[in-house]
Amino acid sequence: MFGLKSKKLSIFEKVFGCLFLVLTLAYFVLLAFGKWIFATNSVFYRSLNIFSGASDPNVFIRILSYSFFIFGSSFVVRLLLTLCLPLLKKTRGLLTILISVIKYAAVLLWLFFVLSSFGVNTTVILAGIGILSLIVGLAIQPLLADIIAGLFIVFEDVFHVGDVIVADGFRGQVKEIGMRHTQLVDAGGNVKVINNSDIRSMVNLTDQLSVVSVDMSIEYGESLERVEAIIAQNIDKIKEAIPAIVEGPWYKGVSALADSSVNLKFFAKCEEDDRFQVERDLNRQFKLLFDKNNINIPFPQVVVNKPVEFASATEKEKQIAHEFVNEQKESSSGVEENNNDVK
Repeated sequence: MFGLKSKKLSIFEKVFGCLFLVLTLAYFVLLAFGKWIFATNSVFYRSLNIFSGASDPNVFIRILSYSFFIFGSSFVVRLLLTLCLPLLKKTRGLLTILISVIKYAAVLLWLFFVLSSFGVNTTVILAGIGILSLIVGLAIQPLLADIIAGLFIVFEDVFHVGDVIVADGFRGQVKEIGMRHTQLVDAGGNVKVINNSDIRSMVNLTDQLSVVSVDMSIEYGESLERVEAIIAQNIDKIKEAIPAIVEGPWYKGVSALADSSVNLKFFAKCEEDDRFQVERDLNRQFKLLFDKNNINIPFPQVVVNKPVEFASATEKEKQIAHEFVNEQKESSSGVEENNNDVK
């Protein structure tokens, strides 16, 4: 039910938009060619033509004319800019902000002309607005900070719509850069809205290719040179098996001699959107390669052995040990006094 309701609302908006566009085009046609269609002293045309300077227009027709001229022009400009959005990348955020500015400016301009149609002294209003804007500006400093920060994000080319960034501890793709906030969408479809002024530090993961790091372990008993020879013969095949890899993979050598394994390090470069999948694919390909060539990957094992019986010291060995310990203490006593590091 809810999905059907949203669909009907979307269709209504589209129909209303098309109807308004047709009426706007008809208005501009009348505005351009009305002097050949209507009589010279026609009250309708003198009221419709906002550039005629008529001193006695019909207020209703004049307000209607202002509405079509201002909102129609705004609608057409915003429609054209919206159609350009999919074709652009770096300037998409700027166009989004510009579309919002045009929408709000059209409303303010319409109110100004409507008041002037009723004979209101707009000069006094403008002066009052100047004082009021100063007062309101102090109250809406956070809003202005968000708008200014959004402009800096766009003009300084920090990130663009479609980039994958980490901001405020959230990793996601930039969905929208608005006047007040930026929207990020993570891999699960969750949307985070961050005020532009709150983005004080962030990491752009799309600006350069992302690095994928994978560690593979082999047993100490394996011949390292045999394993490296097998990797050298098959590393190009691994690249062919993972098309998302842009550069690499490369074998970087032994990364660690761990408690129960020798760890081998591999790197590759890919787009940020593919980073986690490439990591999983590399792990799979190396596991298949090691299985095929009988290279064991160590894993925890429990070995049960018969307890070892240790030999006891003889009396002679006890006497030798006792004399040796005392002798060593005496011979090293001077070293201990001169070197505090010896314990």
